[in-house]
Amino acid sequence: MFELICNIILWLGLLYAYFFNVLEAPIPDRVARNPYTLKPDMWPKAIIILLLICIAINIFNIIRKNKNNPEFSLDALLTIRVRLCLGIFLIVGASFILEPLGYMATCVLVLFLYGFLLGEHRVIRLAIFSILITLILYIVFSVLLAVNLPRGTITEFRNFSLYVESLVSQVKGAIF
Repeated sequence: MFELICNIILWLGLLYAYFFNVLEAPIPDRVARNPYTLKPDMWPKAIIILLLICIAINIFNIIRKNKNNPEFSLDALLTIRVRLCLGIFLIVGASFILEPLGYMATCVLVLFLYGFLLGEHRVIRLAIFSILITLILYIVFSVLLAVNLPRGTITEFRNFSLYVESLVSQVKGAIF
């Protein structure tokens, strides 16, 4: 069942890439005017179309092979793979909210929800560990590795990120 889900997600991702990334690629004027020149979007289109066909065949073969398998049903998917699927959706959702909310809020939210998803239902404990792990990861990436983490485009979240950065820089200045 997991293989089928991965194939469907991959197929949908390639379909998205075909329509929104490949077809919108700019073509230089001198190439567009020459009827004998291969356009820059031809090979990506051909490769994606071939991949879409191969993945569709693979999806069909997976369904045909597991047609009489009792573990290959919607009930099995809901009971066995719900947490895995929800975790994947959580990470995908985090990738969409990372830029507007910034690293701090997104990381705390993802760690809190993922901990809840894994079975920890003590909210105070989840909140404390989410905040601590976010700060540790922030210090490792921002201070030690000098990676610029997203601050957020929403004013409140951006101001909070700047405040935490100023606190970390003060502590860093006091230590070093």
